[in-house]
Amino acid sequence: MHGVADHESFMRVALARAADAAAAGEVPVGAVVVHDGAIIGEGFNRPISSHDPTAHAEIVALRAAAHAVGNYRLTGATLYVTVEPCLMCVGAMVHARIGLVVYGAPEPKAGALVSMTSAHELAGLNHRLSVIGGVLEDDCRAVLQQFFHDRR
Repeated sequence: MHGVADHESFMRVALARAADAAAAGEVPVGAVVVHDGAIIGEGFNRPISSHDPTAHAEIVALRAAAHAVGNYRLTGATLYVTVEPCLMCVGAMVHARIGLVVYGAPEPKAGALVSMTSAHELAGLNHRLSVIGGVLEDDCRAVLQQFFHDRR
């Protein structure tokens, strides 16, 4: 299990990926996958530029991590993401066997861990995720708010 300092350190990397997304004109969400204390995958939102509705930061990071380890199962890995994941991304994390998801800011409209639903707790799932929310929440929220403020 990682300590608070580790969570914040890895979330800062996710925030850097969110900045990459903003620079590319995408909604600024960033994600990293960590296993045994090392980052094995990184990603940021890319659905617009890649013409891919599934190219959320979490999916991009999961794909990179799976490719890096040569296995679609990422058992015991931790996924850090700046914003509470959507239903699709939670489903992908369950399939990948992520052990822990750590997110920054809640997503009241589409968040599928605590806000809209608790998808990771649905009956019948063959894998359970642990969840920690609110890591660097203010910083994560500010990145989103600034992006949407600048677009107005």
